[in-house]
Amino acid sequence: MANRKQGAIYTGSTSNLLARIFQHRERLVEGHSKTYGCTRLVWFEIHDDLQNARHRELQIKKWKRSWKIRLIESGNPDWKDLWFDIRA
Repeated sequence: MANRKQGAIYTGSTSNLLARIFQHRERLVEGHSKTYGCTRLVWFEIHDDLQNARHRELQIKKWKRSWKIRLIESGNPDWKDLWFDIRA
């Protein structure tokens, strides 16, 4: 999640992506994403189970910011809000 292109970035994991994005978009979740307005889904990965997703989340959280930006821009160079593509 991000607040704008090249802006604040939030990384998390969930077993229900649509519900979790809705929570962030409506600012129902306290913490970093609410404080910095991270309401745009700019990148996501799907994993077979939550343990694998959590492991990947922790891995990415250790990355340098520039690596995270490179990952986002490799698939979404304009930081388009992907929420509108996946909610249908």
